[in-house]
Amino acid sequence: MSDMEQLRKELDDVNLELLELINRRAKLVQGIGQIKNKQSIKRFDPVRERDMLNQIAAHNDGPFENSTVEHIFKEIFKASLELQEDDHRKALLVSRKKKPNDTIIDIKGEKVGDGTTSYVMGPCAVESYEQVAQVAQAVKERGIKLLRGGAFKPRTSPYDFQGLGLEGLQILKRVADEYDLAVISEIVNPAHIEQAIDYVDVIQIGARNMQNFELLKAAGDVNKPVLLKRGLSATISEFINAAEYIISRGNGNIILCERGIRTYEKATRNTLDISAVPILKQETHLPVMVDVTHSTGRRDLLLPTAKAALAIGADGVMAEVHPDPAVALSDSAQQMDIPSFNSFMDELSKYAAIASHS
Repeated sequence: MSDMEQLRKELDDVNLELLELINRRAKLVQGIGQIKNKQSIKRFDPVRERDMLNQIAAHNDGPFENSTVEHIFKEIFKASLELQEDDHRKALLVSRKKKPNDTIIDIKGEKVGDGTTSYVMGPCAVESYEQVAQVAQAVKERGIKLLRGGAFKPRTSPYDFQGLGLEGLQILKRVADEYDLAVISEIVNPAHIEQAIDYVDVIQIGARNMQNFELLKAAGDVNKPVLLKRGLSATISEFINAAEYIISRGNGNIILCERGIRTYEKATRNTLDISAVPILKQETHLPVMVDVTHSTGRRDLLLPTAKAALAIGADGVMAEVHPDPAVALSDSAQQMDIPSFNSFMDELSKYAAIASHS
């Protein structure tokens, strides 16, 4: 064996020794992490890390300089801290790690998340039986099953129309029964959940209530699908954890809805974070919809943003329709009238057909 081969053989042996020592160190770190977790001690201890580095430097005989040795050990320390955090952090129930397969939600025969496109259409606010019935007829004629309508309306100003409340839910239920549709409506008070389940097929939790944890828990305690909207300034992590509140109580029938976030941009009502759709699809097993009405606040942008939603993998699109938007009691500028709705669906259906074959 040549000198080169001999040195390489020794190098291979040292590599394996280092590997064994690093893994041995990792097991010790895991044990320390478990003790810290039980005692509620912070995992990162900068004083302890500095003491270890000083001890290592004091015993360094070269040829590496102390700065190089410190750099190497800091990387080991960093990996060790991440190992402790991974041990501490449980996989969320909504995560792909916990459930690799997609969740498919059956809403009166409409399967959300099965690979076909679902549509949620209806007025921003329930104003009268006649108003909702006109929209329901148009929705039914397009083969759409999911009817939205606001009965409880959390508004920015206390002087704006707050919705008809229980009367609004009763109108939605009556119309839905007549046209064989499923009702999606927002509930804003945990105390109203039990009452609302007699009238709605899907409980909507709106953007302003995404972190109303008592409401999330109440929605998790009932056997009704939940459509959860992303908060105005919520990160994706916060959004996912809001869904975790619901599923942790036993209700896994959750639809996530991206509806735009608040940024410095004023050209649209909110800024549609379209990249959230594939991230949510990758990170969770839940179906994801996009609300093109609230994200843009502009009728002229509804179709292109809906196309973008379908192109990037959304399971459904939500938009608002009103028989006469000019006299709507809320959000008149962003709702489609019925002819516009039909044109919207014509164009979007063509696009969806092309996209599904591409």
